[in-house]
Formats: sequence, structure tokens, C-alpha cells
Amino acid sequence: MRAVRYHEHGGPDVLQVDEIDRPTPEESEVLVEVRAASVNAVDARFRSGSYGDVSLPAIPGGDAAGIVAAVGEGVEEFATGDRVFAGGMGHDEGGTFAEYATIPAVKVAHLPESVSFEVGGAIPNVGVTAWMAFVEYAGLEPTEYCLVHGGNGGVGHAAVQLGTAMGGDVLATAGSEELRERVRDLGAVAAFDYDSEMLEDDILEETDNEGVDVILDHRLDDYLGLDLTVAAQNGRIVTITGGIPAVEDAPLQSKQPTIKGMAIANTPDRQPVLRRIARLVERGDLNPEIAETYDFEEAGEAHRAVTEGGYVGKIVVRP
Repeated sequence: MRAVRYHEHGGPDVLQVDEIDRPTPEESEVLVEVRAASVNAVDARFRSGSYGDVSLPAIPGGDAAGIVAAVGEGVEEFATGDRVFAGGMGHDEGGTFAEYATIPAVKVAHLPESVSFEVGGAIPNVGVTAWMAFVEYAGLEPTEYCLVHGGNGGVGHAAVQLGTAMGGDVLATAGSEELRERVRDLGAVAAFDYDSEMLEDDILEETDNEGVDVILDHRLDDYLGLDLTVAAQNGRIVTITGGIPAVEDAPLQSKQPTIKGMAIANTPDRQPVLRRIARLVERGDLNPEIAETYDFEEAGEAHRAVTEGGYVGKIVVRP
């Protein structure tokens, strides 16, 4: 079978298409004939060698959608021919930029007939991340204000839609007026320029100076100070990357916020959340944006696009 691999760490140009043996599912695994996969920012970091250990040669990709080609011993909920989507693969398990991928059944769910493979391949990781941040970690409630940094990004654009579906009043940041308009179209009640000198004042004005109840941040090193300033009393801040920098203690003492770090790797059984994500997509409450689609031979360009940013949603790769 054909698979995109890198034999050494480096830039996008280290990605190449190789002919390798088709894998066989082991116990509790599903073999998926991949029809679409997507690029996540962490994929580029693993490829470059700046994040985590990877056994080389490695196949990138952590999301996939396709058809079940075979199941391993002990798998009863899936059968050959089922349409499925999956999230959380790659790096230490073998990635999804391949014509076939073996995936633990606990990371797989059925894909509704009305949902395309491209959408199914784009949503798993970002959808599960947004769900965990708002539902499991922050406990977002209807009418609460929530702020999504980078509302046009993969996780961000899913979080904007999920927060809206949950009844929250979603605020977001994005880098250009065009992107901010797109984010508002996704459901944000307001979108702000994250480089604006008036960002704190604008956010507080939008909340009638009550502050933001829930904040989803992926650049805590840059924005924790702002987060604490705009947070409501007992606000909840969830970060999906980065450490906690030094900050003045006044907001910590007066507002008593909660700051939580999260990673979907800490939830190995993703099937229940993926089922919920599938229902949200099926009924139109969550619509993954496909910014661009590439084939395997263009995988390097797909990785380059993710690194450069400036788009809404996800980059998808197809065999």
C-alpha cells in the first residue's frame, strides 16, 4: 500500500510516498481503508522533531475517515464495510496518511451516511478537544460567556460552533477582518483582533464588564495575563498547549480562577465523545470547514499550509 512517511526529522520536504506492507489488525483493533485524513498542528511539530519521540520512519496523521476493511479479535461493534471515523492516531501508533491504518477500536466510531469522508477525517481530534474543554473540563453552561482564542483554527472553529450549540455566548479572536467575519458566521457573537491594543477593553465591554466565564487558550504563554484580566469571578481557563508563565497575583487572588491543562491523550476511550460529535455534525450543529484538500503526493504542501496558517478550519489529505 501507499503511505506518506518521513525517514528523518525536518521541514515539509522530508515527507515522501512509500510502498509498504498493508498492516493487519491485532486484538481490539480496526483496519480502516482511509478515504480522508487531516493535518493537525502537532503533526508538523512531530515531523520537525520539536515535540515528542517518534520511531522513524514514521507515518504522520492523527485523524481518519474511511471503510472498515477488517477487524481484530474481540471487536464486535464494527464490521467489514462500515463507514467510520477515528481520532487520536499517529506518532507512537502509526499514522493515518496511508491507504490503510490499524486503529484501536476505542478511537473509532460510526460515520453517518450523510457525512462525507472529508468532513469525517477533519473533525475527530479538534471536535474531541473542543468537547473535552467545554463539557468535561470547563462545564460550560447556557448563556455563559466563553472566549476562544484563534477561533478560525482547527480546534478554535470547532469550539466556536460547539460553544454556540451548548447555548454559550461565544467570543473569539482571529488575525484579520476576513477571518473574524468567517468566525462570526460560525456562531461567535463577536470576534476581535488578537493584536489590538484595545483587546481587553473590547472583550470586557462585550460582556457588560461581567467578564468571561470560560476561556479556551492555545497560547497561554502569550495570553494568560489577558485571560486573567477578562475572566469573570471564578472563571475557568482551559489550555491545550503551553505552560503557565509568571503573572501578577492580584487577579489570581481576587477572581479565584481555575486553570486547567488538557490533552486528549489522557482520554484513551474516545468512542463515546466521537458518537456525540457524529450526531452534532449530522444535525448541522457542527460543520467542519475544509480549507483545502491535498493528495498524498502533496502532503508536504499540506504540512506547510498548516504551519503558515491564515485559513479557517482544517486541511484534509486524501490517498
